Amino acid sequence: MSARLLHTPPQELGFPGKTLQYLEQSVAHWIMSHGALAFMMPTIGEHLGITRAAISVHDYVAAMDGLVLQGGADVSPSTYDETPLRPEWSGDRIRDLYEIELLWEFVIQGKPVLGICRGMQLINVACGGTLYQDILEQRPGAHAHRDPVLYDKFHHEIEVEPASMLAQIYPERTHGRVNSIHHQAVNKLGSDLAIEAWSSGDRVVEAIRWLGSGFLFGTQWHPEFHVAGSDLLDGGPIMSSFLAAARAAADT
Repeated sequence: MSARLLHTPPQELGFPGKTLQYLEQSVAHWIMSHGALAFMMPTIGEHLGITRAAISVHDYVAAMDGLVLQGGADVSPSTYDETPLRPEWSGDRIRDLYEIELLWEFVIQGKPVLGICRGMQLINVACGGTLYQDILEQRPGAHAHRDPVLYDKFHHEIEVEPASMLAQIYPERTHGRVNSIHHQAVNKLGSDLAIEAWSSGDRVVEAIRWLGSGFLFGTQWHPEFHVAGSDLLDGGPIMSSFLAAARAAADT
């Protein structure tokens, strides 16, 4: 898993002036519940005394079977050549560059990449696409896709594209109910990407897939938060497909 970055941790954590790298435990448990080991991949920073000659991204990725891009802070508009419309939408440019480098090295080595929420948005930007910095600000008529009080209990319906990979993962499902925890969304679709699902009603992009060889797939919702037996779309088939791609890559 790529790391989330906390550049200015709260004083009560006891690390003044330090950057923390962390993961949300649900995504690690989701991976492990399917029989795989979960590792967080820290950034490689030369200013910290880690030189590329000592630790190469190529060798780093060679030791892994696949990459899960976590959710978290906004993708920085500067990463897709825009200026933040508001200071609070500036995002995390440092994390963007770190994750994009990881993403393409996994693709080059033929290993699968799964993007969750921000991770899906990053895939789009890495492929040359852009984002709506804020859905309600830039998509008149769209419904809210985030509720800070309800958080992952805020849900809506999606429509699955026929003949998509998502339709193969969920046979005979044309719709599903998912959580919604984002205010950014895909605007211009990146090169060689296909839309796999839309939000019902306002047609906000909810899942994308790379058309190149290999597994590069992202969902706007957090499948790791979907509890088995609920009315939400079961996240298990997505993780199973990702791990099947990892096993296939390891066998080549």
